Amino acid sequence: MAKIFIFHGKSVDELKGMSIPEFAKIVTSRARRTLLRGFDKKLEKKIDKALAEKGKGKEPKPLRTHLRDAIVIPKMIGLKIAVHKGNSFETLEIRPEMIGHYLGEYALTRKRLMHGKAGIGATKSSTAITARG
Repeated sequence: MAKIFIFHGKSVDELKGMSIPEFAKIVTSRARRTLLRGFDKKLEKKIDKALAEKGKGKEPKPLRTHLRDAIVIPKMIGLKIAVHKGNSFETLEIRPEMIGHYLGEYALTRKRLMHGKAGIGATKSSTAITARG
């Protein structure tokens, strides 16, 4: 039996039926403050347009955004959002577990640093290797 996702006692269908001010009442205080100050209108229009396209049976292109501080709202579930990470965009598939978090939490901006052995003729300071990915 598959486990059903519950967020603060609400199912995904109940969450999708909520307006943003109603949803703001059940998230953490920092997310509540951000949502009550106003969700970005341009991003909301893009989300509505993508949902309308998805309703027609087409797969919409990922929504590109620089808004790393946008809160993931229930409307976004199932959409692909490309979040800017400084030099490129990282595409995210929004899942129910991401609700209430910031988009920037899922698009890391720094490369992972590993230390290796210096090559022939290299200085000791050149042992840092950045992981590709």
